[in-house]
Amino acid sequence: MYKRLCISLSMLIAVLAVTAQAPEMNFTVSVKEPSTHVYEVRFECNGVKKEWVDVKMPVWMPGYYQILNYADNVSAFHVEVPGGDTLKWEKANYNTWRIYSNYADRLNISYNVKAVRHFVATNYLDEERGFIAPTGMFMHVDGLINQPVTLTIEPYSKWDRIATGLEPVKGKKYRYSAPDFDVLYDSPILMGNLEELPSFSVKGVPHYFIGYKPGQFDRQAFINDLKKVVEAAVDMMGDIPFKHYTFIAIGPGGGGIEHLNSTAVSFDGTGMNTPESRKRMLSFLAHEYFHHYNAKRIRPIELGPFDYDKGSRTDMLWVAEGITSYYERFCLKRAGLITEDDLLKNFENHIRAYENKPGRLFQSVAQASYDTWADGPFGRTGDDVNKTISYYDKGPVLAMMLDFKIRHETRNKRSLDDVMRTLYKDFYQAKRRGYTAKEFREVCEKTAGVPLSSFFEYIYTVNDVDYAKYLGYAGLTIDTANKPVPGAWLGIDARAKNDTIIISAVDWDSPAWLAGVRPRQVLKAIDGKPATMQLLGEVKNKKAGNIVKLQVEQGGVLKTVPLILSTQFTRSFTIGKTSRPDQLQSVIFKDWSRINP
Repeated sequence: MYKRLCISLSMLIAVLAVTAQAPEMNFTVSVKEPSTHVYEVRFECNGVKKEWVDVKMPVWMPGYYQILNYADNVSAFHVEVPGGDTLKWEKANYNTWRIYSNYADRLNISYNVKAVRHFVATNYLDEERGFIAPTGMFMHVDGLINQPVTLTIEPYSKWDRIATGLEPVKGKKYRYSAPDFDVLYDSPILMGNLEELPSFSVKGVPHYFIGYKPGQFDRQAFINDLKKVVEAAVDMMGDIPFKHYTFIAIGPGGGGIEHLNSTAVSFDGTGMNTPESRKRMLSFLAHEYFHHYNAKRIRPIELGPFDYDKGSRTDMLWVAEGITSYYERFCLKRAGLITEDDLLKNFENHIRAYENKPGRLFQSVAQASYDTWADGPFGRTGDDVNKTISYYDKGPVLAMMLDFKIRHETRNKRSLDDVMRTLYKDFYQAKRRGYTAKEFREVCEKTAGVPLSSFFEYIYTVNDVDYAKYLGYAGLTIDTANKPVPGAWLGIDARAKNDTIIISAVDWDSPAWLAGVRPRQVLKAIDGKPATMQLLGEVKNKKAGNIVKLQVEQGGVLKTVPLILSTQFTRSFTIGKTSRPDQLQSVIFKDWSRINP
């Protein structure tokens, strides 16, 4: 008994010693003069006793797959210990500050952050509101990303509201806590004299919509529709993995980024008084909301733990983003907010966007996923030949094909919904990690009950897609016939700048392209006449086979380019219904396009 008591006492002492030594991380962010666009940050770092301490600022924000170099906005970096003694430091690399702490127990770090870009992935501050993109505001101690952290906000004296998904500290106004830096980095913050729309609950979980100048529109009707969208997503997945959720509307602009229990979105409700504009906004919000399942919790294994120094590359964004784009429309359809025709036209648009770009001949959707850090989420723009695609175009189309294939092979007993639920339960809930590409395929094939080799070739190759085969499983048809476009085809888009006609785009494989005409050249003359936008537009009134002579200038060099006009052919990819679907086709389409009861 005595021996057991001694062992227990020793263990207790060890636990207390570890607890006493656990580092403490506390931030304070102050807004004193918002007109300067500068946040003042204080970082109290206690219990890290080392000869030197490296603190780092992330270079990107999860959910936005681009390097943003947040450290460039940091200034006035300063470190001292209690008592006021200043510590030496130096910049170790582009996002790391090395502090020569000499085993000091408490470090008081301060710095300023310039905030001038109004965007959902960057910090912004002016006299009316402040937005904090956490990866661009908060540093972490190298190797201690898993430490708990507290945050105190000291807003501008004229502001009265803060919106964030962070957990408030009870009894402490404007103080919040996070279990680790990953959660802190995944919790954007909006402050100012904000407006709140009516809240709603789904399965007892409150959902809030708070924003800066959301505009004038029928707010209750909008919230009623948004609730239906959320209910459709929750009904499909069967679980809500958070205690509360906040839609954070940062004001007019573009873009949205998903987070664990919130989303930051550009929002202006002024234009939402028409059915089409409301559908677009609800679709946008459905996308960001569904992401808290697909991307944040159902995720490629590369997307967590994150590499905050370099970015986390994966070739599975066609799943994380593309399948989310697929389900954004189904959230609306199952909520009864869009029609069957709306749904089909959405997929027509995705197919046309993919098929009408030359990038489909050069880049697979897996490559587009991996290369998004260089190419951007919608592929490269501005190249002479756009050899890239967007996983936002091909991804949802592949999701539709996979869904139809699974439904066909299982006689509609299972669908892509089952794949998503399995991934959620097996990887997020059970294994607490992301899936590999191999594991994703295994879940799909197990759900379908058959190998899916032919389908997965479309992920890693640029093979022509057999749309008719997959759409046929649901009794749908698609028009892939090449049809002539009226008028002669030159293949040039241009814009007028003062009296100059600048070529902005040249169609791949068009007469102009084959003749060597390229974007950014100046069009000086057409058939000997000074070039104007009107004259350029009249070229289409000529006949295929006519010769046209263009005079173009580049780098001060003039040249005359003769070319032969031709006929452009295009495919509409119009989706329709077969006139005599069999029983399985009818069952599949009816269930696929259903409205939830």
